[in-house]
Amino acid sequence: MGLSEEQVIAVLAEVFSSSDSRVILGIGDDAALVHGSARQILTTDIAVEGTHFRSDWSSAFEIGRRIAAANIADVLSMNGRCDFLLVAATLTGNESIDWIRDLAHGIQSQASEAGAVVVGGDLARSQTLSIAITAIGHTDSPIRRSGAAVGDAIYLSSLTGWSAAGLEILSKGLSTSGSSAARALNEYRAPTLDLNIIFSAATSMSDVSDAVLIQGAQMAKASGVKFEIQVEEIESALEFSELSSLASEIGGDVLNWILQGGEDHALLVTGVNLPGLRIGLVTEGSGLVVIKGGQEMKMAPVAWSHFDKE
Repeated sequence: MGLSEEQVIAVLAEVFSSSDSRVILGIGDDAALVHGSARQILTTDIAVEGTHFRSDWSSAFEIGRRIAAANIADVLSMNGRCDFLLVAATLTGNESIDWIRDLAHGIQSQASEAGAVVVGGDLARSQTLSIAITAIGHTDSPIRRSGAAVGDAIYLSSLTGWSAAGLEILSKGLSTSGSSAARALNEYRAPTLDLNIIFSAATSMSDVSDAVLIQGAQMAKASGVKFEIQVEEIESALEFSELSSLASEIGGDVLNWILQGGEDHALLVTGVNLPGLRIGLVTEGSGLVVIKGGQEMKMAPVAWSHFDKE
């Protein structure tokens, strides 16, 4: 790369410069200084080349948006607003300054959409490219995974499965065209956050970063209830036919994408008369089941994991 750390930091300081009144001192000192909130939300994620993203599948800008979205979604899932991001990266030395700038612009783009400011971070040299982001947010009324109650309905902020479809296209090296395939690829490379749907009346909530089945089972266990996912309700979604047609075109399993795919970053919530897509019901019992035609479906184990390479 032939770049000094000072040169890289200068570029990042330019990209992430901000006049936001919440920032007292941003990039340039030993640490950032900001105005805080009484109830703060703290979360961090690390993304590793080859496991969470691939530079040959995504541009630096898309990678930046993708990684920032994962952290911001965790704040949203607590009924919060993301205020600040801290970004740490290990670089291999093969990255150009333009690639690094595009990565930063991707992070900045996603942060700006969510109302967040990048205020600092760290850099190191390594044999593996990785980016870690810490998100700091706030909430007046946190919503946890453990509040689901019998009689609640189960909702998604938007239909999941698009990111899993994009991953299948890329991993199989498929040549596809059309708006549905383009959307799937876009959602894999830079997932969309549902920033404008308000779930303040929800009883429980979680970000669907792993899979609906995994996150739903975690919420059911934490709440001491049973989640019944109803396939007919999923099939009634406006986008289902489009996603189903794409699955038929490339030989994918649409329900597998929706229920077992990862990294859509939609919100899975419970409550009464909430916005979004209703997909099931909270009942007495434990665990999670998928119901179709009144019968429980046997689902294969979820294959998605952040520890597995793509």
